[in-house]
Amino acid sequence: MPLESDRPLHRPTDGPPPRSGEDEGRIRHRTLGASAEHVKRARHLRQNLSLPEALLWRELKGQNPKFRRQFPIAGYVADFACARSRLIVEVDGIAHEMGNRPARDDRRTKAVERLGWKVVRISAKRVLDDPNAAADALLRFAASKQLED
Repeated sequence: MPLESDRPLHRPTDGPPPRSGEDEGRIRHRTLGASAEHVKRARHLRQNLSLPEALLWRELKGQNPKFRRQFPIAGYVADFACARSRLIVEVDGIAHEMGNRPARDDRRTKAVERLGWKVVRISAKRVLDDPNAAADALLRFAASKQLED
């Protein structure tokens, strides 16, 4: 026998319930300048994480504050993001030190910071050495950024 409640699941006069990312207080990817192409790329990257990204995600997933992986923002796809703290996390491997990569990373960081986000770079080696400690540091930093706002 189903339980009866005075409270409806949603108010029918308001239309259908919000979809993921659309309810009040949450940021939708499209508001961050993400094109359909970047959203598609982010979805692909979520299925193909590098080893350091996968290890870090295992530690961050389900924690508070909430992080998202492969987050499309301003024409880029960030490795991780905490929307509440406006924090972007980039896991940088050895390739980020070669060729024109440092200059590209600087341009990307400036573009994201112009939108009011803080970018934190963490080395892939640090994540590989101790993913739990890396995640803990990021969670504490994101929580402290929440308190500032």
